[in-house]
Amino acid sequence: MVSLVRTLGHHTDEVSSCSFSPALLACCGDKTLRVYHTADFSELPFSPLSAHEYRVHCCCFSSCGSFLLSCSTDGSAIVWSAATGEVTAELRHPARSPLRVCRAGSRTASVVLAGASDGTVALWDFHSRTLRSCVAVGEDSVVACCFSPCGQMFVTGCSRGDLKLWDLGTSLLYAVKDAHDLGVTCCSFAPHFKVDDCCAEFRLASCGQDSKLKIWTVSQCDAAACLVKLLHTLSAQSAPVLSCAFSADGQMVISGSVDKSVAVYDASLGTLLHTLKQHDRYVTAVATSPSMPWIASGSTDRTVNVWRIGTIDPETAAEAGETWCQGNTLPRHSMLLIADWSEDDVQTWLREQGLDELVSIFKSNNIDGAELSELTKETAAELGIDSLGLRGRLLRKVKALKVEHTGSETPDEFLCPITRELMKDPVIAADGFSYEQKSIENWIRAKNKTSPMTNLPLQTTLITPNRSLKMAISRWKSSQ
Repeated sequence: MVSLVRTLGHHTDEVSSCSFSPALLACCGDKTLRVYHTADFSELPFSPLSAHEYRVHCCCFSSCGSFLLSCSTDGSAIVWSAATGEVTAELRHPARSPLRVCRAGSRTASVVLAGASDGTVALWDFHSRTLRSCVAVGEDSVVACCFSPCGQMFVTGCSRGDLKLWDLGTSLLYAVKDAHDLGVTCCSFAPHFKVDDCCAEFRLASCGQDSKLKIWTVSQCDAAACLVKLLHTLSAQSAPVLSCAFSADGQMVISGSVDKSVAVYDASLGTLLHTLKQHDRYVTAVATSPSMPWIASGSTDRTVNVWRIGTIDPETAAEAGETWCQGNTLPRHSMLLIADWSEDDVQTWLREQGLDELVSIFKSNNIDGAELSELTKETAAELGIDSLGLRGRLLRKVKALKVEHTGSETPDEFLCPITRELMKDPVIAADGFSYEQKSIENWIRAKNKTSPMTNLPLQTTLITPNRSLKMAISRWKSSQ
């Protein structure tokens, strides 16, 4: 059985990555990271974290949980203190190539690994924050990587579809050519491994654009090279699979797909256990907690769902405010127009958004859905919400709620691919894509002579105003 614990909807753009530590959940999207307590999924006071110039693609915790790592299109990997949210280090790719994925090594191998769009991986020493090496591992973007649980090996996956196994000295141990047709999207080692005599056996999951999740056996012996064998090919999802992760005990493997679903498999048997369908758009990220039976799933619908897996009494779950899910059951209020919400529906929504302190105020003022949708700064103040910060959070969430229900969010083609912000002066570059003029000029000025979208060389750095797109954006803004 699976229960939905909480839906987090704080990001203003699609969620690209999620990660658990024993006590925290981190999610990234737009140019920020958001961090939550796993005790009640309230957002930490220092969240959101903002230091990246461009979109944040990936985040993960260090093995000890004391640090949070993130990487971005801006070519940097940032190490944050998980306790204070302060930046403790900024690690820059030598060529400032966009970083698509990052991982922190184990306690015994204190390294930071990041995969870049130019086909290289960079490794930094975690303690000294110095670059150890930056080597080419292929000709295509490195979009996936993970460390083995022993910390002595790592795997890379590229947009062409190859999986490669490396030691910490970046010597190639094994290569699986065309592991996923059209490209690898994610890879993840199971947290435990077996040792038999002088041989160690690991489980590796990978997924890709071929709509498949694959489980591999990785064997390494003292006197022999590594060997990688395919164990299962899982195809319960009908579209590209974008993310995968093992449960903390290694018994299950979870994947998220473009078909909007989260699939939960038995990792040993390769059988499908659950299909979760509560996201409205692509599921781009999945993560599992190392200490609790929880799964987090992030989506292009800008939300993160937190699920609990296990045998749970539905009555107990209801008392805890959880939604009991089999298939795609949704909370009652999510199926209604906001104007049709009851007072109880409004109070349930406030709790889901982490605004529990407002429940009594709304209850005493008999606020229903119609009044919620008409809320303004002035009426919020009249309700007695004195805190400007709390009032601002409420109004932002109401605005996001109305956007979600009306479907009037900014069309993706109006957003600059580099900053993911609405374009004011769109221009066309040599790769045929449109960008915000200032953003692409800064990109080129930073000696990036490749396309931010394709990573192929730009034949010219000349840019041309896209007047028709500017007019379309202007018309759309007027309609709002």
